[in-house]
Amino acid sequence: MYRFLLTPRWWGINVFVLLAIPFCIFMGTWQLGRFEDRVDSHRSAEAAPEPGKRATAPLAELLPVDQETSGRHATASGTYGDQLLVPKRELDDKSGSYVLALLRTDSGRALPVVRGWLPAGEAVPPAPKGEVTVTGALQAPENAGTDGVDSRGGLPNGQVGIISGASLVNLVPYEVYDAWVTLTEAEPGTGLTPVPARAPQGSGLDLKAFQNLGYTGEWFVFVAFVLFMWFRLFRRETEAIRDRALGLETAA
Repeated sequence: MYRFLLTPRWWGINVFVLLAIPFCIFMGTWQLGRFEDRVDSHRSAEAAPEPGKRATAPLAELLPVDQETSGRHATASGTYGDQLLVPKRELDDKSGSYVLALLRTDSGRALPVVRGWLPAGEAVPPAPKGEVTVTGALQAPENAGTDGVDSRGGLPNGQVGIISGASLVNLVPYEVYDAWVTLTEAEPGTGLTPVPARAPQGSGLDLKAFQNLGYTGEWFVFVAFVLFMWFRLFRRETEAIRDRALGLETAA
């Protein structure tokens, strides 16, 4: 009765099932691992001291930015060069811009410094003159997927949509660190509001983490669906063979 399993049609079905099941299990396990990694990083972040409460360190000691150094307070010295606006940034549900100044350091590269947030329509305060030392929360470079960025391009001169070395290198005639800091204290008399530091991407139980969990379920459900369909086809085939042996007509 089961010789039909050796026909070319069933060879194709069986090979598909034998390949699909381990592939789906692998993908489901991988997605589950991604979710567990996010859970572990979230627990580690909760157990560790807040970045702002750790000892302030020179910028060079905290680079490159990773989940461990993101949010740490960094210090750097230099003189301010170009200043740009980062438009369409919200703070406390109000629209405005970040005031971004490039601090030219002794290393020859400039550090992007978000001096603060400015309400829409307000005059931009000039950057301090001469040698300065800044202290701010270190942040990873933004990208097109970062919340709040303007990645459309075509902004007016003096504006930039994404804070990153890649977006700034074409706007200024010197090298730029692929990191930035947001000042932790407001500059007196400027009307600027300090911009809170962001948590490092992928370190919390955000929507993406639960998407990984959802994808895990989808892959394992697909395994069950493949097995169910194989069994259904197998049962239909055996019933058809039995009916033919008994001289019964099968339904179309």
